[in-house]
Amino acid sequence: MSPSASDAVVVAGAGIGGLAAALCLARAGKRVALFEKAPKIEEVGAGLQIAPNAGRILQGLGLSAALDANSLLPESIIIRRATDGAELSRMPLAGARERFGAPFRLFHRADLQNLLLDAARASEKIAIRTDARVGDFEEEDGKLFLRVHGSAGPEDIEAAGLIGADGVRSSVRAFLFRDERDAPFYSGCTAWRALLPAETVPTALRAKEVNLWLGRGAHVVHYPLRGGEIVNAVVIVEDGEVEPASNEPMRDGPSLLEAADFERCAPQLRDLIASHDSWRRWPLWIRPALRSWTRGAVTLLGDAAHPMVPFLAQGAAQAIEDAEALGQAFAGGASAAAAFARYEGARLSRATAVQTASRRQGRFAHAGFPLAQARDAVMSLIGGRGMLERNAWLYR
Repeated sequence: MSPSASDAVVVAGAGIGGLAAALCLARAGKRVALFEKAPKIEEVGAGLQIAPNAGRILQGLGLSAALDANSLLPESIIIRRATDGAELSRMPLAGARERFGAPFRLFHRADLQNLLLDAARASEKIAIRTDARVGDFEEEDGKLFLRVHGSAGPEDIEAAGLIGADGVRSSVRAFLFRDERDAPFYSGCTAWRALLPAETVPTALRAKEVNLWLGRGAHVVHYPLRGGEIVNAVVIVEDGEVEPASNEPMRDGPSLLEAADFERCAPQLRDLIASHDSWRRWPLWIRPALRSWTRGAVTLLGDAAHPMVPFLAQGAAQAIEDAEALGQAFAGGASAAAAFARYEGARLSRATAVQTASRRQGRFAHAGFPLAQARDAVMSLIGGRGMLERNAWLYR
């Protein structure tokens, strides 16, 4: 390759994790080149929960005012039984800021991405380029060379380091670990997503709360966004180990009720699902857990490193934790290779533990009789505060 010299760390992918990484690296004094393969940086419409472990980090970047302006703070998380709507647990969230250093926040994903993008554009240390996909790379004599593909054709550049923040189908990961056994695979679940006008949702389900309805082989999560004007709803259905042959991008409410086996569920839940005719399909893909994310001056972040099923709502939060650890790893002027090794040492064990716990939570949520009966009894016995304490290891 014929490189053009650069002392910048390249971040491939301008999603939430990539933007947070760019901001944390800039705060550590590093120059950052943020490359996004799409012609325009934008997010599809969906809701996002940001727990205190990630909120503290974003606040530390000086974003508190923007976070508060663009989020909704839920008062509680309510776990219900889908069949009859019985409340199994109510976890109070009002004291989260004092206990964990940040509140639980609910975002429209695009709103969070845009506020991070605005902060990145305001930084003199971050250069952002769209229509730029990082392809192959190689290291020679301690130097890293990248091939970047855009509409004008491929371009070869030199970089101080490369961070693959390019999602579950990461091209950086594919070049880093050239092994077909590392390919993405279907998780066995499909998420059906919708943003509902609040006035179409049953009145009792519009409160500033996160509601989780547990069924056999399926569950539903919904919560309000943007001051309560809309309600984000997700129906996650187990389809089996192989992705269904039918790949319809949308489903109406009645067919989704049938697919989730919720035709005889609680009336309010049935009304919420049946009233919407455009549920968007989102198959959940994952990859095998890695023993290492790093090779020399190349590493991975977020879904590229540790994609996880969404049962603990920690995917974005763990990417933000990665970002903070990357910034800290460059303290003292470390080289990219040394910093990335330090970053991996700080993050690999925890991220893998959250991956494992997320899968376990899915089995817990989708249990059938008699395990579901035992689960429900335990939640009722522990109570809401006990359930919150059960997950405090995530939020501290």
